[in-house]
Amino acid sequence: MTTPVPARSKARKRALDVLFEAELRSQPVLDVLAGHAADEARPLPGYAADLVRGVHAHAERIDQLLAEHAHGWALERMPAVDRNILRIGAYELLWADDVPDAVAISEAVHLARDLSTEGSPAFVNGLLAKLLELKPTLTL
Repeated sequence: MTTPVPARSKARKRALDVLFEAELRSQPVLDVLAGHAADEARPLPGYAADLVRGVHAHAERIDQLLAEHAHGWALERMPAVDRNILRIGAYELLWADDVPDAVAISEAVHLARDLSTEGSPAFVNGLLAKLLELKPTLTL
């Protein structure tokens, strides 16, 4: 018997799909989002669209924070899946007031464990934990 995946966890995975696809195809993220939203065969959860729009709205600041605190890793050298998982996690951690900090980090680590390399969960956890530590002093 499998454990059901909560709706928000599924929505995070779908948001990751949209962000990853937009980056991979070098297409505007809101265009890719619109394409997914129009797909009646595979409806896009509202929370997934909210995440994509939130990441897009804060993309410059999110990428700046990730680049600044990912010691030893340039943002463009990170695996694309990790970069986009971190973007979702940073958005939820810093701007989504209805998501507890621990949940934002835990969900990002879970995505990294399921979808990326062996070292990715620890990397994602460490970088988001650093942002959490700095959160009270960050100018958003």
